[in-house]
Amino acid sequence: MTDKIFKLIEQEEQRQTEMIGLIPSENNVSPEVSAVLATCLSNKYAEGYPGRRYYEGNQIVDQVEQLAIDRVKELFKVPYVNVQPYSGSPANFAIYFALMKPGETLMGLKLSMGGHLTHGHPDVTASGRFYTSVQYGVTADARIDFAEVEKLALKHKPKVIVAGNTAYPFELDFKKFRAIADMVGAWLVADISHVTGLVIGGEHMSPVPYADVIMTTTHKTFRGPRGAMILATDRGLKRDPELGKKIDAAIIPGLQGGPHNATSAGIAVAAAEAAKPKFKKYAQQIRKNADAMAAEFKKLGLTLVGGGTETHLMVIDLTPFGVSLGTQVAFAMDVAGIYANRNTVPTEKGSPFYPSGIRVGTPLVTTRGMKEKEMRQIAGWIARVVEHVKTEQLPSDPKQRAAFLKDFRVRAQKDPVLLKIRKEVTAVTKNFPLFKW
Repeated sequence: MTDKIFKLIEQEEQRQTEMIGLIPSENNVSPEVSAVLATCLSNKYAEGYPGRRYYEGNQIVDQVEQLAIDRVKELFKVPYVNVQPYSGSPANFAIYFALMKPGETLMGLKLSMGGHLTHGHPDVTASGRFYTSVQYGVTADARIDFAEVEKLALKHKPKVIVAGNTAYPFELDFKKFRAIADMVGAWLVADISHVTGLVIGGEHMSPVPYADVIMTTTHKTFRGPRGAMILATDRGLKRDPELGKKIDAAIIPGLQGGPHNATSAGIAVAAAEAAKPKFKKYAQQIRKNADAMAAEFKKLGLTLVGGGTETHLMVIDLTPFGVSLGTQVAFAMDVAGIYANRNTVPTEKGSPFYPSGIRVGTPLVTTRGMKEKEMRQIAGWIARVVEHVKTEQLPSDPKQRAAFLKDFRVRAQKDPVLLKIRKEVTAVTKNFPLFKW
């Protein structure tokens, strides 16, 4: 193969192999999941649902999608599953489309405090423009402020309350959310995209007894292909027996066309893998690794939002060193062979573009076979990076920022301290191939 794209793919595989991935929403799929994504299933259009297609020739595809549905139903013990959403964001919007009318009220966690854009972030998102958005926050200890959730719910009477997050390091208490939702007759939607694998492995409270509808992406801790699925619980279907049909209709013709059949097959494979006993051990190791990394961060003098983690992720609060240091640290970490993402902190004085935090997580490194020893090494490398670049403060004048960051990136790529750490990182990663498990 001589096409340049294949050379780029080889380079990306080398990058992933040599570097340490700490982005909590990323993971490595198994060879089996990877294999089905590159099959003839991608050739077929399959608009509609098993047994109800608009095109002919879907006899086999029907079986593929139904197998994915059945396996996920069994995994979560729920009566309804839709595996067609292209990703988490349109899946969330499909749920709103099925449950709400434009202008009705949606409640979700603020983006700056760990929520997701699709949970009603105002002005710039579809969920914030098409619906009346009410956003709840966290307390001083960075935990969801349930007193505020209740107060806002009683005042605004939301049609939907979303219990979910993208940078919240603590367990979601679905039971408390359920009690508040019942006070105002709201639908409770659980977005467990980040913690699905932990839920399956028994390391996080399950939303199934409490939520009406559950949305999850199929990668992250689930370790499947890039996609999403929507689950309706017995509670949800009891409230509205037509709920499944409404969600189906919201996906097609509401928001999408033909499903990605190879992704459906990948979900089926991932669900079978998640049902095995060793997946539970994987979820347990994610938590052990997160706790080990958090403890080492604190030992080395770094501040964590909320003081630690109860899940797979944590947010390093860099405000003790200055405002808006996240961009510089994230780039410097990348040069040093460790990639994560800049992130806002609950007390953010910067902006989403120039935040004061770094979000890190352990799903991917756990998949590669790394354990507590390596987590302590990784925390040590990150602490060295922070110490080295903490004086690289972003100018307060917006006109000077672009020039400063351009110069910083040029200098960082040649920085001997960062490159020395990268050599140490590479020496460790060569012992942990991508498909370790």
